[in-house]
Amino acid sequence: MLRESLCLGLCAGEASGDLLAGSILRAWQQRGMSIDITGIGGNQMQAAGLESLCAMDRLAVMGLIEPLKRLPELLGIRRRLIAQQQRVAPDLFVGVDSPDFNLPVERRLKASGIPTAHLVSPSVWAWRRGRLRGIRESVDRMLCLLPFEVDIYREAGIDAVCVGHPLVDELQQLPAADELRAAMGLPSNKTLLAVLPGSREGEVRHLMPVFADAMQLLQARHADLHFVIPAANAERYQQIESVLQSRALSVSLIRGQGREVMRCCDAILIASGTATLEAMLLRKPMVISYRMASLSWAILSRLVKTPYVGLPNVLAGEELVPELLQHHATGSQLGDAVSRLFEGDGDRQVRRFDELAGLIGGNFAERSINALMPLVKGR
Repeated sequence: MLRESLCLGLCAGEASGDLLAGSILRAWQQRGMSIDITGIGGNQMQAAGLESLCAMDRLAVMGLIEPLKRLPELLGIRRRLIAQQQRVAPDLFVGVDSPDFNLPVERRLKASGIPTAHLVSPSVWAWRRGRLRGIRESVDRMLCLLPFEVDIYREAGIDAVCVGHPLVDELQQLPAADELRAAMGLPSNKTLLAVLPGSREGEVRHLMPVFADAMQLLQARHADLHFVIPAANAERYQQIESVLQSRALSVSLIRGQGREVMRCCDAILIASGTATLEAMLLRKPMVISYRMASLSWAILSRLVKTPYVGLPNVLAGEELVPELLQHHATGSQLGDAVSRLFEGDGDRQVRRFDELAGLIGGNFAERSINALMPLVKGR
């Protein structure tokens, strides 16, 4: 029998974490719980009753230099949050993503006797496994979005559970492929290849020219092929358009709607990132690629400890999806890999995608609540 009220401490440092926490809070309230929420969050958490200690975007810093510039402010916010939570003494504190900020907060609160959990595992499977010791001192339970992460934590003596991925639930809400083709004015009688060169300026600068080379080769080989490129924003739209303007390609350049484009296409040429997981969950065969500045690649390639960069391959434990990275990402090699998708490799991928998606599962909010409830003081 659930209690009528619950005191929760929460901290989300960016919009994606706010969305995750908001979905859990709504599901909790739909169970008939009255929740008193303190901490830091954005619009989604505030709609559920949070009065944020500070504006969430004050925590949203990226890179190596920007956090150093803002360090005094960030440390001040952290001290205020810890003091607030120790004063309130919530039944449970949950840090949502933003591990560099949240894990030290969780460590202090756990030492104070407050149950703690962290939602969204840091990528310890890819780099900085040394963080596991600090995580063990910080959290009573780690909530993972992907199943393979659980074993890594349990081997390190950390209680962990997979709660599924919110994308599973979100993507099921998309309209049918033919409806989306009609809505976006895409040809219904063509094979559509979605081309996603990334959302950042540097990604598009390094990838789009070789993607365009591959598109020219593919168009010469496959007469019924039409390309669709969703530009993440107005700046990327102009950047991509400048690459395409000198090439005679059968292509539709669309503002946004990346998920919708993937949903209605037959195959995808895609930059490595979270979008590869979306493509897998949509059961779309793909080729993964990435390029960056030579010095950055030299550094990063030595830091990463996993043999694969694409999440479908990390989940599968094998190169199920072709990965053409850095100097291997050429127009000819990308074109050959995409052609093989149409010759049978795509069907093999999709069969495994069904299996991998089943391992992740949906119902994210309810599974998260079920994972958190045993931690609540007094249960």
